[in-house]
Amino acid sequence: MWQKLLVSGLLMASMLCAAQPKDDGSQIQADNYYPRVKLETSMGDIVVELNRSRAPIAVNNFLRYSVKRSYEGTIFHRVIADFVVQGGGYDEEFAELPSYGYLFNESGNGLKNQKYSIAMARQNDPHSANRQFFFNMNDNESLDPGRHWGYTVFGTVVEGYETLDKIALVKTDTDPTFGWPDVPVEKVVLKRVVILPAQ
Repeated sequence: MWQKLLVSGLLMASMLCAAQPKDDGSQIQADNYYPRVKLETSMGDIVVELNRSRAPIAVNNFLRYSVKRSYEGTIFHRVIADFVVQGGGYDEEFAELPSYGYLFNESGNGLKNQKYSIAMARQNDPHSANRQFFFNMNDNESLDPGRHWGYTVFGTVVEGYETLDKIALVKTDTDPTFGWPDVPVEKVVLKRVVILPAQ
């Protein structure tokens, strides 16, 4: 008797798990391999085409943060002309924002860290990316994989190049509170990310 109850309980649990909708971003425009998003910044708009066919984990992750409005009010905290514009992880008070955890590194997907591409920021651990991203402001071959893991590219800018160019040229300094280098003197804010209708 108890074996039948156990089996029926396991079946019920598996059915409930199967019925739960996914919350990893894969359900957002699920049939669209190239979703587009508009980043509305304090210096203008940027439209990015994401590449789900090459970097599904990173794209789904980015869409999840976007649809949950988790990028709203974040800052571009690291700006280096002719290198990168990085953001997504801190609010305007430099408080680190919560993440959904680390991602598997997809840098071997064939996409290169070329100018105007968007990639996942990470620490030394190749699988430590979570919510921060950066725009390449040059062809950064040193960030591509080789003998070691690279940085996962997951899309490219299709509109708003001039906005990124302006951001890349803002005056930066070492932040007096945290001692971080390359911080914009005047905050550059990501107001929101809008997922555009599928084309």
